[in-house]
This record gives sequence, structure tokens and C-alpha cells, in this order.
Amino acid sequence: MYAHFVNQRSHDPHTFRALLLQLWMVCGLFLLNGCDTPPKKPILPPSESDLVLLNSATLCTSKSAFLKTHPPSSLTPQEWGTGQELVFPADQSPSHGDESYFFDEDGVLVGIVFTYPSGLDLHPYPVLRHTLMQLKPTLEFYLNVANLSSGASMDSSALYETGDEKTTTQYLVLGPREHQTLLQASRTIDPYVRLFSPYRREFLERLRYPRGQKPGQQLDSQGAEDKEPFPSLQQFARGQTAQLSYCGIQSYDTAAAAYQKAIATGFANKVWLAEAHHKLGLAWVGKGQHETAKTEMLQSLAIRPNTPEILNNLGTVYSKLGDKANALASFEKAVTLRPNYAIARYNLAEAYEPTNPKRAISEYETYLALVQGIPDEANRIALVQQRVKTLKQ
Repeated sequence: MYAHFVNQRSHDPHTFRALLLQLWMVCGLFLLNGCDTPPKKPILPPSESDLVLLNSATLCTSKSAFLKTHPPSSLTPQEWGTGQELVFPADQSPSHGDESYFFDEDGVLVGIVFTYPSGLDLHPYPVLRHTLMQLKPTLEFYLNVANLSSGASMDSSALYETGDEKTTTQYLVLGPREHQTLLQASRTIDPYVRLFSPYRREFLERLRYPRGQKPGQQLDSQGAEDKEPFPSLQQFARGQTAQLSYCGIQSYDTAAAAYQKAIATGFANKVWLAEAHHKLGLAWVGKGQHETAKTEMLQSLAIRPNTPEILNNLGTVYSKLGDKANALASFEKAVTLRPNYAIARYNLAEAYEPTNPKRAISEYETYLALVQGIPDEANRIALVQQRVKTLKQ
């Protein structure tokens, strides 16, 4: 039997993240991905760059390995939630920018931020300039930066976003496209992307007040600020990283502990809280504790009823527990709420197969119609075609 759980990937729901999916949830056919590997981004934007500063360290590197190539004496440690930020100041940095490296509580490098309060002229970097020309800004706004080395008044800024299968890179630039100045660049593994946008208020303030000196009265409220507690978001991202093996090692133990911490800290929005219980349930599944997984998923549905993804995964948990009636009811409800939910159609067909072959055939054929042309489903498509052929005989 296949593992038919769906685990969604997390993304920032802000409007300027419109190219990605909201609230770390994926809908439609992209729910076909299993929970063992991160789903692929639907469309990868251009990402070529000759600005190599973000490659000064490799994401997912351990802190101990990082410190072997970056002298600890030159780094300033700062708290970053339950993790740590190591800062390499501009006056010592080869890039002439403030370099910040963020490690989670497990000592894994999850994000990098470079800040240029005086601006970095992008004219010597034609490859990156060409990439930015191909991208549409995810956000445009006015920003005054007092320390710009150029005397020109360039206050029209834009945030660009690109990335690969598991990481997201963002550039905050100032000025017209033909003469852009880089103010900030960040690179992070995707579960943490919400916490590393250069438009977050704490990062914009590094540009406005590079020495940490803020005026007595602050009237500028520019920049995104989360309503959700930072510790909860940080632990949720940590759970996603461990559960979906973003850094190469899958750990359901770490994921479960992280989601529990996120729930304990609390979420302001019930969608986040429901999803934390859901993801915790999937972590318990990975640990083979299906009764506990059922409890978490039912708690998730109590907070946010009628969520197809959770119903589908709960149905699979019921199947694992031998509760065929509740499994069938969960799959039925999932496809009723979302008729084009392909993996739930497959699960429903499999549940019907022993007792109602005709209904199973119908559901299998619906599944095949929904996944036609999806390469990642090739193996399951072949299996379903064989099952349909056998059932019709």
C-alpha cells in the first residue's frame, strides 16, 4: 500500500508573496506530493547571478563547520529566538556589507542576510541585473536611506524574489532598473522564508539605523510585522525543515518537538493553530503513533472544520488503525469539499475496492483524469491502470 499522506509546504501569505502559495498550504494537484520530500515549486523564476556574496556559506551547514571557515573572533553573536545570529560587520567583510548568518536551535544555518546601508552599485554585475530585469517586483515602495554613498535621491525601491527547489533568494534594490543599487539580499531555505523577507520591519530598520541608533520618536511604520508570535513561526519552520528533510536529514522526533513548542507558544490566527496540530499529527504518523496522530488531526478539524487536506490524512490514519468506516467517510468528505483532489480520489478508490469494485473503478478513473500528464505520478498511474484493468475483468 502506498503512503497517501499529504504534507503541505510553508510560505509567506503576505500579498507581495503572490507567486507562492498562501500560509504554507498547497492546493489542487500539487497536493499529490508525499510527506517525505518537499514538493516542487510550480514555476521556478530566473535566478542566475554573478553576485556571489550569498554563497559565502552554504545553507544547512552546521554551526561547528561554519566556524571552521569563519573566525569566531570576527563574529558578533546575537539572540535570534531560540537560535542565534552571527554578524560579520561591514568593516571586516570582503563584501563591505553587514553579513548575518542565522542558525536554528539545532545549530543549522537556515538563513543569510546581507545589508548595505550605503548601497552596492549593481553595474559590475550584468548577470544579476539581467535576472532582475526578467522578474516582476513582488513589492514596490518608497524608502529613504540616509547613508547612501550616492548623492542622488533614489527612494523608489523594489523587492524581487527568485529561488530554486528548496531555497528562496530576495533582493531589495533602490533606483530605476537601468541603474539599481542593492540595499539588502537574503537567502533561506523555504520553510523560513517568511522570517527573512527584507521587507520585514526589523530588516528595514537595519538600513535606516545601521548603528542601531533610532530617533526618540519613530513615525515611520513601514515594513511587515507579524501578528503571530515569532517563537511559534520559528518552531513551525523548524518542524517543516525536519519533517520534509530540507537539510537532508528527516527527523520526526525533531518535527514533533518543534510543532509542540509552536502550539504551546500560541498562534493568533486559528488557521495557523489548526495547521500546527495537523503537521504535528503527520509527525506522529512518521513516528508510527497513529492514535496520537488521530487525536491531533481531530483537534485540527475542531479548530478549522471541513479542511480537505486534513480529512484526507485523517482518513489514511483511520485506515492504518483498521477503522474502515471512518476512513471511507473521511475520504468521501474530502472529495466532496474538493472534487479535483486527486490523491483523495485515489485513497477513496482504494478504500472502496474490496467491497464496491464499480465505485472503485469510477474513482480510479477520476483520479487518472486529474493527474494526466503529471510526471511525478507516473508510477501510481501505472498501478491504477493495472488495478482498473483487473477490476473490469
